[in-house]
Amino acid sequence: MAHSIQGFDHRRIQVDEGVGLTVAVGGTGSPVVLLHGFPQTHLMWRHVAADLAADHTVICPDLRGYGDSDKPREEGPDTYSKRTMANDVVALARSLGHERFALAGHDRGALVAFRAGLDHPAAVTHLACLDVLPTLDMWEALHGRSAAVGFHLYLMAQPPGLPEKMIGASADAFFSHFLDIWAKDPDAVPADIREVYLDACRNAVPSIVADYRASAGIDVEHDEADRADGRRLTMPVSVLQQDWGTALGYEAAALWGAWATDLEHSTVSCGHFMAEEAPADIARALRHLMAR
Repeated sequence: MAHSIQGFDHRRIQVDEGVGLTVAVGGTGSPVVLLHGFPQTHLMWRHVAADLAADHTVICPDLRGYGDSDKPREEGPDTYSKRTMANDVVALARSLGHERFALAGHDRGALVAFRAGLDHPAAVTHLACLDVLPTLDMWEALHGRSAAVGFHLYLMAQPPGLPEKMIGASADAFFSHFLDIWAKDPDAVPADIREVYLDACRNAVPSIVADYRASAGIDVEHDEADRADGRRLTMPVSVLQQDWGTALGYEAAALWGAWATDLEHSTVSCGHFMAEEAPADIARALRHLMAR
């Protein structure tokens, strides 16, 4: 592997029939799983993971459909549902000998982490979600002209065919757009890491689109069912977000509070790529969470 987290062991772990995840594992101590966001790979955690490895076993996979992990063909809505991807994470941790673990996710990975917390409360001891809203709340928060900020969500929600062709025809321009506009500190993603992200994304357009398509369909259905049943996250939860609510007209802490019985919500001043822009702050926040 050309780029890796220094000092970490890289492995392939089978998590589902025909699906293996590439995972970086390092450190010793109580386990914490870190899930990356879009348009990134597990390398987004390189600074935080190295910090946490001093006193934790740190597990950083490429999600199903991303990076060097397998990218199964989208056979239906379940292939890339967050429920399926959360099952991958639990199977991964169990394969590494951990029945219970802390879990943190950023962006897409935070949606997987959220679903894992709801579906596997006996496995997830602590949960951190970075710079997202739960899927159902996200769609409800987007409205009018302000929803243009999420144009990619609507593009990739379309039926199979058109979005894959459009994005695949100019993949570098598409994925670079988000790396450019979502970072307050452009130096946080240096050129060599940026190229790793772009190479990974250009080779995963169908699976990335399928992941987003699931978030416009089956993932919403799962959230709606849980909301109707009154299901909530019962473990300690930390949410760190930019202040998107000011621009889009919602109160993020209140939306998250409806899902979590033990919530700490913080607004941060760095850009979207907070694990790369403010890694010491994120590592400190995760240690604080795991001490609760």
